[in-house]
Amino acid sequence: MLDFEEELKKFSPSIEVKEAEDAIQSKDLTDFIDILKQMTADQQRRIH
Repeated sequence: MLDFEEELKKFSPSIEVKEAEDAIQSKDLTDFIDILKQMTADQQRRIH
């Protein structure tokens, strides 16, 4: 049977994951909420 706690002690993320995290966190990415806010603002300007 697998000892989950023991397996967690052995875990270490791969280097690629760490590099990807650093690259993603260093970027100012537009997320879906930002896009929705912009679309709403555009619609409001068109209405008024």
